[in-house]
Amino acid sequence: MLVLLDIHLPKIDGLEVLKRIRDDERTRLCRVVILTSSKEESDLIRSYQLGVNSFIRKPVDFSQFAEAILQVGLYWLVFE
Repeated sequence: MLVLLDIHLPKIDGLEVLKRIRDDERTRLCRVVILTSSKEESDLIRSYQLGVNSFIRKPVDFSQFAEAILQVGLYWLVFE
C-alpha cells in the first residue's frame, strides 16, 4: 500500500496523520510519500523523523505535477 499525504490538510495536520500511521500496528509498514507545496525545511526534517518514505515538493505547473505523480507511481511500483 502507498499513501500520498499532504502536510496541509483542512482539519488535521498531515504530520499528525503520519505519526498516527506509524503508531498504529496495522498501518506501521505502509509506504508513505509526503507530496506537498511546503518549502519549510522543518517540515522535511519532521517528516523523516516521523518515518516518511519520501518527501516530494509539488510543482505548481500542472504538467510538471502530472509528471511527478507518474514518476512517484513508477518508482514505488518497482518496490511493491
